Amino acid sequence: VAPFQRTQFAFYLNAACVKEEIHIDDQFIARLRRLMGEFPAGAKDMLLAFDYYHDDAGQARLERSTFHTPNNYAAHIAKQMPDRFEWIASIHPYRPDAIEALTAAIAQDVRAVKWLPPAMGIDPSSSRCDAFYETLVRHNIPLLSHAGHEHAVDAADLQRLGNPLLLRRALDHGVRVIVAHCASLGSNVDLDVGASGPEIPNIDLFARMMGEARYEGRLIGDISAVIQVNRDDDVLRRIVLDRDWHPRLINGSDYPLPAVMPVISVSKFVSRGYLSAAEADVLSQIRQYNALLFDFILKRRLRIDGVSLPESVFQTRGFFKQ
Repeated sequence: VAPFQRTQFAFYLNAACVKEEIHIDDQFIARLRRLMGEFPAGAKDMLLAFDYYHDDAGQARLERSTFHTPNNYAAHIAKQMPDRFEWIASIHPYRPDAIEALTAAIAQDVRAVKWLPPAMGIDPSSSRCDAFYETLVRHNIPLLSHAGHEHAVDAADLQRLGNPLLLRRALDHGVRVIVAHCASLGSNVDLDVGASGPEIPNIDLFARMMGEARYEGRLIGDISAVIQVNRDDDVLRRIVLDRDWHPRLINGSDYPLPAVMPVISVSKFVSRGYLSAAEADVLSQIRQYNALLFDFILKRRLRIDGVSLPESVFQTRGFFKQ
């Protein structure tokens, strides 16, 4: 739909030869607007675009792409409600027009670039990404990259591309890198040892990088999804209890997954002493009404051995507007 594309699914209801088109996109955006309208003034949601899987020749492969959300569409929606939305582009670095696409996104006030390497077919350690990294650095645009195993989107046989160590190349170029979910699922080869190194939990590989002084100020962890049931309790404890990480963590919602009831168990947090029963009851009621607010408050209220995540984790605007 000019002047922008949309990620569209159309259903047709046939009655007396009359067809009515229902745009799921419009319903989804209307719901997001309502959810965000219940946050205090000034709070904004980041709308993420999502590029196609591309092959080694830089060609889009629709049969390998679970879904696609065009940059122009995300930018358009953000501009419709600038008091509530910002947007994040998604650009595969192997595309022949990758730099042009990034430049166009920057002209539309993009806040970051999103990659999901196992699902998109991106090797962040490839020299083919260098020009893209240099452009990100020149314009001070951060890279939000998934790390760890991916299960929400089809990653086929490419889980190795979720190895957080592959992001060293971006960091060494000077890119500010946000590692989604703190690489909190699965394991990968310890490439610091070599291609035949042992398999190490991805969060341990991420932690190693967080401990390297050269990446301070550039390597950031995103806490979206870390409260989901498919994460070990040790993962959440590590993230909350390591106070050295706190200034380098930022909140994300992983929406719409917080609205999927089996994905997050409030009762589990009560049984472990991270929430009181009274808090859990209130949170469960909020979840029925506003899953975004539920996710936000849950993370703010969690206490592990008396330690909570600080306010700075949830005050992310300064990072994206540097």
